[in-house]
Amino acid sequence: MMVVAPHAVQAFSCGQVVTMLMPCLNYLKKGGSIPANCCGGVKDLANLAKTRPDRQAACKCIKPAAKSYGINYDLANKLPKACGVNYKINISPDIDCNKYVLLYYS
Repeated sequence: MMVVAPHAVQAFSCGQVVTMLMPCLNYLKKGGSIPANCCGGVKDLANLAKTRPDRQAACKCIKPAAKSYGINYDLANKLPKACGVNYKINISPDIDCNKYVLLYYS
């Protein structure tokens, strides 16, 4: 008899992650004021990525997109808090998303 564990179903696709964060792009590249629809996307992503596997999946989507779009990582790491989302993020070009988990601020 073989026992098969159910696979976790990811709550979103990478395309959805990029779409949610696209309103943030100008801010993430140049700074300045954060558009309201940017914070809306950050909040939507935070609401979707509640489990460790989902947070790791989001990291795996964000990492290559951040490199591709040439974002400022310091601004990216400050964005959740600036949008009122209680996540601590340390995205960088060399982050290991398999070990990384978005953490709630304590």
